[in-house]
Amino acid sequence: MRLFSLRHCHVAGMALVTLLAGQTVLAAEPITIMVGGINKIIYLPARLTEQLGYFRDEGLEVTLLSEPAGVNAENEMLAGAVNAVVGFYDHTIDLQSKGKDVESIVQFAKVPGEVELVAAGEAAAIRSAADFKGKTLGVTGLGSSTDFLTQYMAVKSGLKAGEYSLLPVGAGNTFIAAIQQGRIAAGMTTDPTVTQMVTSGQARVLVDMRNEAGTVAALGGLYPAASLYAPTPWVNAHKADVGKLAHAFVKTMRYINTHTAEEIAEKMPADYYGGNKPLYVSALKASLPMFTADGRMPAGGPETVLKVLATFKPTVKPAQIDLSRTYTTSFVDAAAP
Repeated sequence: MRLFSLRHCHVAGMALVTLLAGQTVLAAEPITIMVGGINKIIYLPARLTEQLGYFRDEGLEVTLLSEPAGVNAENEMLAGAVNAVVGFYDHTIDLQSKGKDVESIVQFAKVPGEVELVAAGEAAAIRSAADFKGKTLGVTGLGSSTDFLTQYMAVKSGLKAGEYSLLPVGAGNTFIAAIQQGRIAAGMTTDPTVTQMVTSGQARVLVDMRNEAGTVAALGGLYPAASLYAPTPWVNAHKADVGKLAHAFVKTMRYINTHTAEEIAEKMPADYYGGNKPLYVSALKASLPMFTADGRMPAGGPETVLKVLATFKPTVKPAQIDLSRTYTTSFVDAAAP
């Protein structure tokens, strides 16, 4: 049974009961999903599934909420305010190291879709992660996946904690403002912000993890990122609804894989374009290679994520992590045509 926070205006732990032909019938429970930045292209499958009507086709009542950073979305889930999260898979490993069982149900992306941008005025001084020394770097939130990836790049380049600073600046307009105001020298963000800042000349790309080649070069392998994840006890208690969720999202992954950026953009709300639809389409084109075709976990991906996290997080000890508990393929397998 699910618990919701009062600020989301849900009644805690109550199921509607209807009498039908002398029988007691539990009405289908609504599902609330928190997205770690619903306007980010890395999390495109969440809103696109809603826009395509796939939740409705499955008979589901799904509410999508948004937080600016994945770590905030994770906290909402742990607090019982939402049932599931659309966020990075790496949180499932981090949470297991803290004694919490959470699993990826559908894997949206095989790479992070993240880009390390350097402010135009810092371009000459920062040519690699080794040049982060003495600099302030932007992340969406402390404890977020951008935080994880930034720390890994710094450690891999030989830097120690304390030789650089991390500043939580969110995403979108708040990230842009941080660059413009000189509060950060570089930072990690996603499209459409990346395309907007590079096109305007305000920043340049230092590390591009929107595709497989760039991700392997930066992290040593595929790094499964955007996913639908939820607490394992909730998944086990709601297998029928989770199966329907998986089916809806798998249909969306197939749609993304078989349609152009222009066609996908047509399905999205107009406010996603930010007044510049051509730029949004351009950002989509740059980011589409990140997505899986069928919602499955890429082979070797969990091992890469574990290696990355263990590099700088003392609580993540590979010998103590059971990767098989951090994701499941059963629902995606059942959704296959």
